[in-house]
Amino acid sequence: MKNVFTEEVIKSTLQRIEKLSDKTQPKWGKMDVAQMLAHCNVTYEMAFENTHPKPNALVKLILKTFVKNGVVSEKPYKKSIQTAPQFLVKDKKILSKRRLG
Repeated sequence: MKNVFTEEVIKSTLQRIEKLSDKTQPKWGKMDVAQMLAHCNVTYEMAFENTHPKPNALVKLILKTFVKNGVVSEKPYKKSIQTAPQFLVKDKKILSKRRLG
């Protein structure tokens, strides 16, 4: 698995993102490009912003016991696995013309 904290991987990832446009077709699921970029940002919003409710003690225990190892493991995610509700992006997002398009 690539280390996302190395300069080489960061540059490669940014180059891939910069190639995206509103016409890019999904290769994984049903979200369009803007929805997927918003989906990827949910993790950062949870860590650094106060826009998502914090899980209660029971949910924290369930996440730590059953979910964490699957999310942070070296194995790639399987296609068509269920996404946690807070990571679903159902509304349309608008791509910034400055970065994409």
